[in-house]
Amino acid sequence: MKTVRIGVIGAGNMGADHVNTLHRWVSGAEVVSVADVDGERAASVAAVAGARATGDAHALIADPEVDAVVIASHDTTHADLAVAAVRAGKPVMCEKPLAPTTRDCVRVVREERRAGTGLISLGFMRRFDPAYGDLKAAVAEGTYGAPLLLRCVSRGVVSAPGCTDEFSVTGSAVHEFDTVPWLLGSPVTEVSWHAPRTTSTVTGLRDPQLMLLRTADGALTTVETFLNAGYGYDIRCEIVAEHGALALSDPARLVSDAARARATAYPADWRPRFADAYRLQLQAWTDAVAQREPSPLATAYDGLVATAVAEAVIASMKDGGKTVPVQVPEV
Repeated sequence: MKTVRIGVIGAGNMGADHVNTLHRWVSGAEVVSVADVDGERAASVAAVAGARATGDAHALIADPEVDAVVIASHDTTHADLAVAAVRAGKPVMCEKPLAPTTRDCVRVVREERRAGTGLISLGFMRRFDPAYGDLKAAVAEGTYGAPLLLRCVSRGVVSAPGCTDEFSVTGSAVHEFDTVPWLLGSPVTEVSWHAPRTTSTVTGLRDPQLMLLRTADGALTTVETFLNAGYGYDIRCEIVAEHGALALSDPARLVSDAARARATAYPADWRPRFADAYRLQLQAWTDAVAQREPSPLATAYDGLVATAVAEAVIASMKDGGKTVPVQVPEV
């Protein structure tokens, strides 16, 4: 199989993890270039894979030695970089969100459609997580009847610097805005946003947040995001159906017994919990690029839909928690 020469844009935690995963765990992939506005950081991450470093993302995209591009830079850069990759005729795996606004998402989707090829894949990696895959298969099997209620929880140790109410939605809850309709096979039609008395010390952030989603099949979903939960990285999902309930089980964790107590540790961030999902997603994308086959990842249009849900949630946030219909722009 042909080796795919990959350029990675963004050398923060996400980009660095992608470089490491591609280099160590994805067959048929070779990281040849890493771009970041911080040249020293780009060089440090590139050294892991013996790749070149650059401070110019657009130069990386234009580089004839780069076959395909991974975008893991700041959310606000995704749209412009994805458009540049499409215009260069290069497959791109863009981290979520496709863009923080539907206006930019529409621009990307239209550019891709003008090119006539599905060059953009979106990094909604939970579609490749084995536990979520089992959950989706159990729903589709139908043994438990129709899903009625979903409870989704996403908690982290501490929020990123400069985090805002809106970023909690577009940068964290957006995962659920893709996962829920993917699990149910039904789109989100209306939403509302709510917050309790906040405990966050981060200026401009109400944390935790609670969102209520209704899908076209009539199911209701609660989405909790708690970026500063403190105790660890914790992801939960339960589906209450007509004839039973289904829930994610925690991946295997070390259990310690000492001093008349039993304890289980939580991971500090997303990397241990979703390592398999990212590896499987990047392998599937690399294989599709190498074989010039359609990508099995989420599409640019899926990214537009998830951002449309996020915009409706933010509209509810700014209107006292009123229920807001989801409107996906035409493209």
